Amino acid sequence: MPYQHILYSVDERVATITLNRPDVLNAYTPDMGDEIVAAFRAAEKDVNVRAVILTGAGERGFCAGADRIYLQQPLPEGTRIIGEEELIKSFALELALFPKPTIAALNGHAVGIGMTMILPLDMRVAADTAKLALNFAKLGIMPGLGSTHLLPKMVGMHKAQEMIMTARTVTAQEACDIGLVNYVVPADKLMAKARELALQCAECDPATQKFAKRAMHYGSSVTLEEAMSNEQKSIPLLRAEQAAQRT
Repeated sequence: MPYQHILYSVDERVATITLNRPDVLNAYTPDMGDEIVAAFRAAEKDVNVRAVILTGAGERGFCAGADRIYLQQPLPEGTRIIGEEELIKSFALELALFPKPTIAALNGHAVGIGMTMILPLDMRVAADTAKLALNFAKLGIMPGLGSTHLLPKMVGMHKAQEMIMTARTVTAQEACDIGLVNYVVPADKLMAKARELALQCAECDPATQKFAKRAMHYGSSVTLEEAMSNEQKSIPLLRAEQAAQRT
């Protein structure tokens, strides 16, 4: 499909999805959300894609949150309401279980939905100039995209409560220190680091990655005994998929 709000490219088995509204710090709109969903699904279907990077255009903002027009009350006539589109309503679950490795490359500030959209991804790399914030409490808006489930798992309940209740901004380094970000690198090294991770993923067995990801999401919420039982049940499914890939 033709994209107007994002860019999509594939190189060396890595798909890159770039939020492409740099003049407004890649502020989010429902149309952008639809295109993000479409691009991830295109990457999933493409047998030549083994990993996906999500990043933003420009040097200052990964995504500065919702476009200001969607924060106005009342909204201009004919404006779509944020929250009715698939990205916010349900795609976080699909993204968390996305069968291919996913990496967020934060080229700048990730605020509001700009932060919640990266939480279901597998890894996060941030430029040292990036800052992150969940500013929903200041806006009077409920955090979404499963962030109330995902964030406490990543950083612990106490830190998640602090970030959401105070709506304060954290630096990339603090985000790394609390486990929200995997790596912090100089801004000019960001995409190189993200691609390094993506290419490492591309060298691994895709079926194993798919089933391991599912098992980790399940195993993190059950007992050790249940997690081990699920691992054993996954083995024949993994072998069947590997055999199908070889034919």
